[in-house]
Amino acid sequence: MTSSATVSPTTEQPNASRRTAGWAILALALGGFGIGTTEFATMGILPLIAHGLGTSISTAGLVITAYAMGVVVGAPLISTLTARLPRKTLLLALMGLFVIGNAASALAPSISMLILARFVAGLPHGAFFGVGSVVGSHLVGPQRKGRAVSLMMAGLTVANILGVPGATLVGQHFGWRAAFLIVGAIGLITLLALMRWVPKIDALGGTSMRRELTALKRLDVWLTVLTGAVGFGGMFAVYSYIAPIMTHVSGLSADWLPLVLAIFGVGMTLGNLLGGRLTDHSLSTSLLVGFASIAAIMTTFALVAHNPWLAIPTVFLIGVSAQFIGPAIQIRLIESSPDAPSLAASMSHSALNIANAGGAWLGGAVIAAGFGLLSPAWVAVILGSAGLLLAIGTEWRHRRPAVR
Repeated sequence: MTSSATVSPTTEQPNASRRTAGWAILALALGGFGIGTTEFATMGILPLIAHGLGTSISTAGLVITAYAMGVVVGAPLISTLTARLPRKTLLLALMGLFVIGNAASALAPSISMLILARFVAGLPHGAFFGVGSVVGSHLVGPQRKGRAVSLMMAGLTVANILGVPGATLVGQHFGWRAAFLIVGAIGLITLLALMRWVPKIDALGGTSMRRELTALKRLDVWLTVLTGAVGFGGMFAVYSYIAPIMTHVSGLSADWLPLVLAIFGVGMTLGNLLGGRLTDHSLSTSLLVGFASIAAIMTTFALVAHNPWLAIPTVFLIGVSAQFIGPAIQIRLIESSPDAPSLAASMSHSALNIANAGGAWLGGAVIAAGFGLLSPAWVAVILGSAGLLLAIGTEWRHRRPAVR
């Protein structure tokens, strides 16, 4: 299971055996499981955090925004500054920072300190997935890179089936701080898996900070980031407040929340696997179908949320649609900047966490303004529709011969 070989990401063909690649992707997926748990578990324990620190739901929502902003800042910054580091060394450092951020979250004495700790915990998120996507794509070869990305991302989606409901249960029975301690433990296990299973991989050949920054000069990169940020913002506007929506609007008891979160996770896992396969077949189709689904399903949720038996299956569909386009955005960014793949890939998570920060903030703003707990669903309809329009425009531009 252990590979001591050193591979270089500069060649077109994979340099690792199928077995080595499989164990390496498993280690990366385990990291994704921990990251997905810490990102989404906050939504399930948000009322507990608000109560425990004596603040409002809308103020506690800033904890979600802070984590997302850590991702937005950390993804491009870390990817650029560490361009010459060996990939395995960088992955280990990122996971170490992740452990520190979650331990600090568990020990935070006030809402302001928790906000700061969540920002730190978010810093390695995007860079880990960005570097991991490049490593995974290289190990399996160009014909299976969509599936490699989706398998690594499966750790994040499986986190919503097991990790998030589990952390929510832990939070309900032992306090919200225990949930963050559990995530820190997952991070430590991931460190061991990365050390054992990921082969030594050189820094990208010819890569430098200046070369990585060339990704920021490409209009296609920024258009893809904007499309993802706006389109995904709707999902986060709803999911950030899913606990109070399901308990106060749909009328479910808090005991149902772990099951609802698990159902959402099953939807994300299915959407991720389907999206990875469709991305390998047609990247443009995957993007357009995904954004159209987000707009349609958010409209449905806004109309049926008062009925729990209709709301729960709609939450499942939200998970499917939300993750369906994840692999497509990741691959589109890598292809848009082939000479700076690490930065471009990490910007996928910047885009999604701009959506996370913006969606959580907008959802909290309309709630604080007195429009009710269901008002974030209508914000989601607007953002999802805008994302679809941006996707149509971006794909039209991408198909022009001059752009290709």
